[in-house]
Amino acid sequence: MILGMRTVIYPVPDLDAAKRWYSTMLELPPYFDEPFYVGFTVGGFELGLLPNAQPGITGPQPLWGVKDIAVAYARMLALGATSLEPVVEVGEGIKVAAVKDPFGNRFGLIENSHFNLKDVR
Repeated sequence: MILGMRTVIYPVPDLDAAKRWYSTMLELPPYFDEPFYVGFTVGGFELGLLPNAQPGITGPQPLWGVKDIAVAYARMLALGATSLEPVVEVGEGIKVAAVKDPFGNRFGLIENSHFNLKDVR
């Protein structure tokens, strides 16, 4: 049985550069840091970096929650990401956007006041 999202893994060609960028963007250090994998705990979920792997913007498209999507989106662009999808409201006050990180991966954002952390298992 599927229990819910636990980890999203981003392939990166340069693990050291990706670790620095993601540490800055997330404003936290990795909790797991090995040459074969780097993991960050983000709101109870894991964002992982897989070295020597091919980045991309197709395939599964997870969305990471933020309080203010306009601020988060602008900050990621200022840190070197490029725009894929500008901030757009998709209904009921929910807003989404996506950038391409400096390593070539799609990084999705969502501002969703309906998300209830108590529902996370």
